Amino acid sequence: MSKPVEISSPSQLSTLLSSSRVVVVNFYNEGNQSSKAIAPVYEQLAGQLVRAGRVTFAKVSVVKQATIAQSYSVTNTPTFIIFKNSQQIRKYGGSNPQQLSEAIKSLAAEAENEGDSGGFGETSSSGGGSWRGAGLPRGYTDVTDQVDVRGLDLLNADSEFGGVRTFFETAKPKSLSKGKNTATGSEASKDWIESDVDNQLMLYVPFTSNLKIHTIQITSCVSGDSDGDEAPVRPKTIHIWTNRQHNLGFEEAEDVPATQVIELKESDWDAETATAKLELRFVKFQNVYSIVLFVADGDGDSERTRIDRIRFIGETGEKREMGKLEKIGADD
Repeated sequence: MSKPVEISSPSQLSTLLSSSRVVVVNFYNEGNQSSKAIAPVYEQLAGQLVRAGRVTFAKVSVVKQATIAQSYSVTNTPTFIIFKNSQQIRKYGGSNPQQLSEAIKSLAAEAENEGDSGGFGETSSSGGGSWRGAGLPRGYTDVTDQVDVRGLDLLNADSEFGGVRTFFETAKPKSLSKGKNTATGSEASKDWIESDVDNQLMLYVPFTSNLKIHTIQITSCVSGDSDGDEAPVRPKTIHIWTNRQHNLGFEEAEDVPATQVIELKESDWDAETATAKLELRFVKFQNVYSIVLFVADGDGDSERTRIDRIRFIGETGEKREMGKLEKIGADD
């Protein structure tokens, strides 16, 4: 039975990441009871799911390889990090064997099914197989799958376009798939959102976990040569609040200080993916269970602001539902 590879140096881990499509790494502490308890489960999963060149299991002692643990911001054990094509895509803290097993089996099946067809491009998929418009900063993952879609609330959206869940669809925006940064109104399904009576939008996003949010990616596929009041524009000034119990009203937003205000410039938008990255003051986004995004104005004179996709990049912490993995950083 194949056992996890014991990592003895940073270079060994680097080689392993480049030689296998999916790599699962168990960061453990020899003296930690939770690490000891889940070790047999981890070895059993390795024996069942290892596939040469596709799925590899490894383990790193945070005592013997402190430098490696530090480079991936591992401070407590056990912590499990899953890599796909050398990119970190998932990070779990705790010793819930069922949750770990489900996560690894899902990715192993995905790697097996994809075979040699690729599809793990840095800017074309995230940890859950979801499209995103920019790469991931080192040590962080796409945590958009933690959005609680049942509690989403969007104000001032034109009902002729997609509903609020459109923001978090896993598919690549149709406009980009067609090789252009705009889409015609004649399309049967408009997979983006535009504002209605003016260029403001107010979005409330609850999460199923407490998150550490590093970056927010916003995609807006507008046409660069359109003008006039009816041609949609990209968001310009965005106010962000954390940990609200509900959405803010537009008047209320004027009286409540924002956690951060970001003003996007034309140079912030990637020409190929129509995506801008909102760089957050990370220290203010450490234990987030909800976000309010207020698009205060658009980049132009139009009364309509367009957004195609939103992605949250960071770390997943404590689940807000029973039966999930423990918070990363909780001592056992």
